[in-house]
Amino acid sequence: MAALRHGFTAELDQLRLQAELMAVRVDQNLERMRTVLATGAPGVAEAAVRADDDVDAMNVSLTERCYDLIAREQPVAGDLRFVVSVLRILGELERVGDLALRVVKLAPEWDLLHRHPASFDLLESMADVAVDQYRLALRAWATQELTLAHELVGSARVMDPLTERLMRELLALEGPDAVPCALRSLVAGRSLDRIADHAAVIGARLRYLLTGDPDHLATEIR
Repeated sequence: MAALRHGFTAELDQLRLQAELMAVRVDQNLERMRTVLATGAPGVAEAAVRADDDVDAMNVSLTERCYDLIAREQPVAGDLRFVVSVLRILGELERVGDLALRVVKLAPEWDLLHRHPASFDLLESMADVAVDQYRLALRAWATQELTLAHELVGSARVMDPLTERLMRELLALEGPDAVPCALRSLVAGRSLDRIADHAAVIGARLRYLLTGDPDHLATEIR
């Protein structure tokens, strides 16, 4: 029985590490996203699209592994909470990857976005904040640190001031390209805002995982 329990514990450790690897792959695409936003580089955009396919494949594989563990081992208490939490975090990671790709796919419109420096600078600042928040979530998961999870949840609205400033700048745009620029900037801005939101959700889920307090589940809603 002890040997079986040790094997199951090893599987859980491996699952945690594999989820962390997927998070690292998403982080790499976030960096590509930031490069595309800064430069419009088409080659980097193409690499990001290919890398997102790998992230999607990892999500499917790890999700199936979670379901297999639940069916085969029938975990309870903390072990069940861990596997269910991994499932939730995998979904958050996959969504962050999709949102990054929305920004990447604006690469053909880079000249249009760059033509309006005030709103473009805000988008770059939002990208920096989004990446920083995501990396805080990645570090929290890797270390399983409750203090970092609390920090993530506490900074859930960190993007609000930049989002409000972006809206004001877009409403003030003038000229024949004002509307298309505003629409595409809104897509980018909303995507970056949501990336920060999903990082906070990862923090909330980690906080629940580490404490078992169901009150923390309410903070996962964004």
